[in-house]
Amino acid sequence: MLILNKILPIFVLPLGWVLLLVAFALIRRKWWPVVVAAGLLYVGSLPLTGQALLAWLESHYASVPIAQVEKADAIVPLGGIFGPPVAEGCLPNVAQAGDRLEAGIVLWQRGKAEWLVFTGARIPWEGRTEVEGALSKRAAVERGVPAEKILVTRDIGNTADESRAVADLMKERGWKKVILVTSAFHMPRAARLFRKAGVEITPFPVDFRHDAQRHLTVLDFLPSAGALADTEMVLRECYGIAFYAVTGR
Repeated sequence: MLILNKILPIFVLPLGWVLLLVAFALIRRKWWPVVVAAGLLYVGSLPLTGQALLAWLESHYASVPIAQVEKADAIVPLGGIFGPPVAEGCLPNVAQAGDRLEAGIVLWQRGKAEWLVFTGARIPWEGRTEVEGALSKRAAVERGVPAEKILVTRDIGNTADESRAVADLMKERGWKKVILVTSAFHMPRAARLFRKAGVEITPFPVDFRHDAQRHLTVLDFLPSAGALADTEMVLRECYGIAFYAVTGR
């Protein structure tokens, strides 16, 4: 299921449609699918498109001042914090979503919860020898969070697994509410899953990728790989939300 969850969306993302259209053009010896594929690739690769989609998705949960965050039983930064594994003794390879770790530590230091909970993310093909939560725990301890105040959930493979693991942990410990920390673009789907699992949350979005201060320039109409990645990232989140809405899972 994890593999299907990661692979199936490829075929309904812009790059997947482009490949399918080109394959269709070669098989049927028609030119129009190539034109459609080129247009789709151009539009999907525009910074204008990627930023507009990010602005829409991230607008669902606004940035929250730390002082306004109500106290809860635990702070839960979701996985996706680290990039590929590095050699032992090296600095951890923090990914773009590393803000999740930083925010979790800062919230704990500000006394917003007694416990800091990291999820035991383990993706089979990444070749990690330990779950991501163990890396996060070490980083938090190095920043001054006592090890006895940090918990790592059971192994998980995706956000749905994270929601169920945290729900079980809350029942086990009698917790009522957690502060959910994740990237702003990921918060709509994550919040839906956690609430579906029966977890009462205070959303704390971080890692905002839409720049509301930027002005439109000619570069917004020039395609780039980064803009295509933004477009496909937002579409993946939308497909995930639609899947849960249709299936009720």
